[in-house]
Amino acid sequence: MTKNKYGLFTCIAMIVGVVIGSGIFFKSDNILVATGGSIVLGVLVFCIAAISIIFGSLTIAELAARNDKAGGIITYAEDCYNPSVACAFGWFHTFLYYPTLTAVISWVAGIYICILFNIEGTLEMQTLIGLGVLGVLYITNLVSSRLGGYFQNASTIIKLIPLILIGILGLVFGNPSSLSQGDVSNMSSTGWIAAIIPIIFAFDGWIVATSISHEVKDAKKNIPLALIFSPLLILVIYILYFVGISVLIGTDNLMSMGDAHVDLAANQLFGSFGAKLILVFVVISVMGTVNGLIMGLTRMPYALAIRNMFPYSSKVSTVNKQLGIPVVSSLVTLAIVLFWFIVHYVTQKNNLLPNSDISEISITLNYVGYVILYIQVFRYGLSGEIKGFWRSKANPVFATLGSLIILIVGMRSSLFWLYALLCGLVVLAAFAFWKRTNK
Repeated sequence: MTKNKYGLFTCIAMIVGVVIGSGIFFKSDNILVATGGSIVLGVLVFCIAAISIIFGSLTIAELAARNDKAGGIITYAEDCYNPSVACAFGWFHTFLYYPTLTAVISWVAGIYICILFNIEGTLEMQTLIGLGVLGVLYITNLVSSRLGGYFQNASTIIKLIPLILIGILGLVFGNPSSLSQGDVSNMSSTGWIAAIIPIIFAFDGWIVATSISHEVKDAKKNIPLALIFSPLLILVIYILYFVGISVLIGTDNLMSMGDAHVDLAANQLFGSFGAKLILVFVVISVMGTVNGLIMGLTRMPYALAIRNMFPYSSKVSTVNKQLGIPVVSSLVTLAIVLFWFIVHYVTQKNNLLPNSDISEISITLNYVGYVILYIQVFRYGLSGEIKGFWRSKANPVFATLGSLIILIVGMRSSLFWLYALLCGLVVLAAFAFWKRTNK
């Protein structure tokens, strides 16, 4: 594939653009409800939830600095363990993790576009518009991978504007006494742990940048830098927005109004057109997330195929000379996403996954999978291959702790074991394929 298409900023834009979607705009009320209206406790929960992404990124950065081959996490698993483990990681991300997220977030784009243009938001209409968004962004990335990168950069900058503006203006014009409201003693109970649930999924998607590592300028330097800088930036922006909007409209208003608090804040700061303006930003924000996921997903079958880990590898690994991208790989992923789009529609139409959706199938188990990579970084530290106590020991330990927190929270869901079973079947299928192909 064509080298040196992406720089450090695009890597950062991929991580920030995928992690920061629409969720943060509409989760502040859930967090405050769980913490009994305490902003201080809410900030603490943000920091606890961020353990998984910050220390996970710092740990994976050590592996990224050692290798810039195609595949990202597939490469790291292959180097750390063996090809069968790498195949399992690749199949898990190709058939479950990336496509389910892509399908659901495309649908979310359809929801907000319906609201923005006052279109009747039936499930069918939201799904059709979501498919349109998906199609446009796939075509954009197929026609020009650079164009997809440019859109990612632009959408990331645009989506940060409302978050930073509301955060700063909220602190300037809000009521600072709100910071002392809420009962911090709630921490003595376990109810506040529920606040981790809406936060943890708002942090997901940071691994996506590693999938384009083979197309990044000076990847061994830039990928680790992106993995280190992006999570810290995201945490700062999340906390700024959360505190700003809380003190601007007050914790009681925020909790009682639910998702409508965003409209109140927008009108209070920007006037009557504020709500529409925020919706425009949200739509761009969601589309940026979809674009980043597409950029990552379309490379996955290719990365597997060059290792003979995917059906019809000789065709899937072919790179179009004019476009400089693996077109067959991209089309394969489009078919997978469309399959999950249908599944998502059926589950939503018939309420088969109450208070959940298909995007949650693999998120919790994905972090559990990262643990085996964290363990290998720790081993590199023990052997002296990675120097420094924090780099080689503290970072992987805290990253593992973050994954265990996500697992414990995820297991509270009544659908956890169903999701775990589906994830297990995909992993077993990957092992079986590798074993059959490499007899």
